[in-house]
Amino acid sequence: MTSIFVHGLGQNSSSWEETITFMGESNQMYHPDLFDLVKGQELTYKNLYAAFSEYIEKLLEPVNLVGLSLGAILALNYTIDHPEKVQSLVLIAPQYKMPKLLLKVQNIVFRFIPKSSFQKLGSSKSDFIRLTESMTDLDFSQGLKRIGCNTLVVCGEKDKANKRAAEQLAAQLPNADISIVKGAGHEVNTDAPEKLASLLTIFLKETVKG
Repeated sequence: MTSIFVHGLGQNSSSWEETITFMGESNQMYHPDLFDLVKGQELTYKNLYAAFSEYIEKLLEPVNLVGLSLGAILALNYTIDHPEKVQSLVLIAPQYKMPKLLLKVQNIVFRFIPKSSFQKLGSSKSDFIRLTESMTDLDFSQGLKRIGCNTLVVCGEKDKANKRAAEQLAAQLPNADISIVKGAGHEVNTDAPEKLASLLTIFLKETVKG
C-alpha cells in the first residue's frame, strides 16, 4: 500500500516525519517536498499541480493521499481528476472553494515576514505570494461528486478558519467521516503528530479491509 503525505504551504517534507514515525508502518510512505517538485518553473498553482500529478504517476497505483491545507487542495484536485487512481483520501484543514478574503490576509502577512523564513522552506517570498494569488479562483464544488473513495476529513479543534469548510466538505462527500483533533491548531501534523498517526493508522487499516 502506497501512501503519499503532502505538506502545507508554510511547511516542508520534514513536517510529516513525526507523524510517520508514530505510525510505525512498514508499507511504502512518501512525503515529497512540493517546492522541489516545481524547481525551475514559476511557482503557480497550475505548475505545482502538474508537477504533483506527474510525481504520483511514477508511483504504483492505487495510492492513499494524505494532504494538509495546500496539500489537501492538491490531493482533492487530483482525486477529482483521477478517482480511479486513489484508494483513500485524508484531507486535513481543507478548503474546496478558496476563501478569497483569507488568501488576501495571508498575502498581507507574507509581506511582513523576513525573506529568510521563506528561503528555509525552499522558495522565496515573491513565489509564495504568486502561488496564493494563483489559487484565488479555485473552486472544486462541482467535482466533489466524482470522489467515491473512503475519505477522512480532519481539522484541529483550534483551527477556526478551516473548521466550517471541513464540516461542509465532509457532508458533501458520500463516503466521508470527519474527526476534530482536540488541542490542535491548523498544522495538525506538527501540533498533534501522535494523535494524527493514530487516526491515520485506524483509517488506512479499515480502507485495506474494505
